[in-house]
Amino acid sequence: MLEKIVRNGTLCAAVTGGEVVIRDAQSALDLLMCAAYEAGTKNIVISRSQIAEEFFHLSTGLAGEILQKYINYGGRIAIYGNDLHSASEPLKDFIYESNKGKSVFFVSTREEAVDMLTRE
Repeated sequence: MLEKIVRNGTLCAAVTGGEVVIRDAQSALDLLMCAAYEAGTKNIVISRSQIAEEFFHLSTGLAGEILQKYINYGGRIAIYGNDLHSASEPLKDFIYESNKGKSVFFVSTREEAVDMLTRE
């Protein structure tokens, strides 16, 4: 379920497999705590396909709720998927603002996701 990746002295936990693992705020928090316990990191790399579709519909409030919990618990997350940049305008704006910070990133590839969390 989690693959440890170390780059530039920073450890990340990449979610493996194809199933949806983030369905709601509790499952997102469970993933963060699992990564902290099993992999020793709060840096999560995850594919867009492993997150419930509701997350990407900002009107549901799910994205904001989940990302706020990650920030509150010291977690960082990089979400990757080629289709993220063909999203709705509100989601594009959300992605743009998130990528300006240091805790939440939306990128195209898994490699870019790891890079975002391990930049020096």
